[in-house]
Amino acid sequence: MKFTEFNFNENIQKGIESAGFKECMPVQEQTFQTILENKDVFAQSQTGTGKTAAFLISIFQLLGEDKHFKGQKALIICPTRELVVQIEEEAKVLGQHLDFRIGSFYGGVGYNEQEQSLADGCDILIGTPGRLIDFSKSGKIRFSEMGILVIDEADRLFDMGFLPDLRKILSKMPAADMRRTMLFSATLNAKVGNLAWEYMNNPGEIVIEPEQLAVEAITQELYHVSAEEKMKLLLGVMKRDKPDTAIIFANTKHTTYEVAKRLEHNGYHAKCLMGDLPQKKRLKIVEEAKEGKTPFLVATDVAARGLHINDLSLVVNYDVPTDAESYVHRIGRTARAGKTGKAITLACEKFVYGLPAIEKLTGQKIPVSWADEDLMVEDKSEGMRFHFDKRAGASGDHQGRRDGRGRPRNGGGVSRKYSGGNKRPLDARAARVQSAVLAVSGTMDSVDEEIKKSNTHNGSEKQSISRNRKRKNSYKGQKPTDNRSRNRGENKAPASLPMERVSSKNSIEDRLAYYKAKYGEDFQADKGTIKSFKGGSKSGNGGNRKRSGRPVAQRSGNKGPVNNSHANKGATNKNSSSKTSQNPKSARPVNQVKEKAPVQKKGLLSRLFGKK
Repeated sequence: MKFTEFNFNENIQKGIESAGFKECMPVQEQTFQTILENKDVFAQSQTGTGKTAAFLISIFQLLGEDKHFKGQKALIICPTRELVVQIEEEAKVLGQHLDFRIGSFYGGVGYNEQEQSLADGCDILIGTPGRLIDFSKSGKIRFSEMGILVIDEADRLFDMGFLPDLRKILSKMPAADMRRTMLFSATLNAKVGNLAWEYMNNPGEIVIEPEQLAVEAITQELYHVSAEEKMKLLLGVMKRDKPDTAIIFANTKHTTYEVAKRLEHNGYHAKCLMGDLPQKKRLKIVEEAKEGKTPFLVATDVAARGLHINDLSLVVNYDVPTDAESYVHRIGRTARAGKTGKAITLACEKFVYGLPAIEKLTGQKIPVSWADEDLMVEDKSEGMRFHFDKRAGASGDHQGRRDGRGRPRNGGGVSRKYSGGNKRPLDARAARVQSAVLAVSGTMDSVDEEIKKSNTHNGSEKQSISRNRKRKNSYKGQKPTDNRSRNRGENKAPASLPMERVSSKNSIEDRLAYYKAKYGEDFQADKGTIKSFKGGSKSGNGGNRKRSGRPVAQRSGNKGPVNNSHANKGATNKNSSSKTSQNPKSARPVNQVKEKAPVQKKGLLSRLFGKK
């Protein structure tokens, strides 16, 4: 059906002609018919089916021709900034012959320009939930003035956690029967359905099956390849197909940055697009891609929806997406508006397990192609390491930088965790999985069995490594402070000793056993001393004993040196006795003998440990 068959305003028809639209796409035709029946629109439609033009043309027609909506405003809610900007651009093309003022409102940029747009007056507001609510709180946007509401990519809004914000906005808008609501979603899940029936008035359902978008219009290829060879295969595909424009999708921002840098080193003008980039830089990269200044984009799923590049030649899934629906959205960047396109997926051992869900969703097996040696191209960046940081998008990388002592800086290279496996040879487990995948030519029947065997084999080894790592880390930072703490284990009494310290309550036999164990068999006691001690004789020296009961060397003031029965060992223990004499707190007997020293009266220690 042609656009001219609908009774649109002549200025709307001029805008449609300026955009180059002639034949209506299914979602457009059904949306126009539902709106003409005075019903709300509840549509399941993938990106690339023309839904943006469907609701924009409907808004123009209602605001310009329907007496119920004349003088009112329209609100379009989107999940991402990129989608907001894209819808605004398309609205300006389709509405270039109309008098409607269009404004976009999203976070990541300053408020001044957007506030000025509101002050000048906006008939059609396009924005993300957070920024719209911010302006609502300040009174600059009144949701009660909105007669038309469009919720685009509803399932994506739910995934990003915007459901509470949506409910807050809807609660401040006119009642469902007083406004016209259009809801578009890639999937009609329970959350989307509940929102539709709660906040919409007798909506007409439109369902555009995914097969009409991706499977039939796009040539798909699947290559099973090891992680270390993915870059070589990507370069081979680019050399073989020679695309004018391409988007390469990766699952992580680190891989995205690394692949973009490797493409640059191999002569391809590529830039990375991810959520961590500053908003102005993201918008600039998207604009350059649309203008053809940046022919190759490497992106995370932040660019999988809402990004429209005319005549996109090729989409490459460098990583198999972990979410099956993301696959459909990724490859939907090509073959838009009835054109054909090509999508290539590189399945490595890390992400190959996402294939069954994708094939179940699309309803067919992705054709498998063989990656032979002729398709591999030498990677000029092989061996280089690339570090990603949030300043992103810095044009230079940090490869090979070292500090003054020759060590890599923190920015000297991406860690192995985020390296995508491009730095290591394929390990045994990965080789087994790769072999199994290649053997079944894309089917996944035998892969699960291989993975179970691999996990069973490696489970005990991983646990052992974890225990060793914990044991090693438990001593981290513990350093001996001196020789005593370092040699504490040598001087400590064995655990089998009958006591931990000497007390006056211990018998002479226990004390003797203790000191023998602690200081060696040199400590002896003559029978007379033991007999005298048992008899209760303390020889008046009890006051020279420490309160702990531990025997100490007797001091005799200036009358002469300390003497004890252990002096006969002085010849062999000269060094140790010298050290002990410097520490009066030591329990070890002091061995000092001076020439011609007068014989002193024996103290308790001397009598107790006399000559054998």
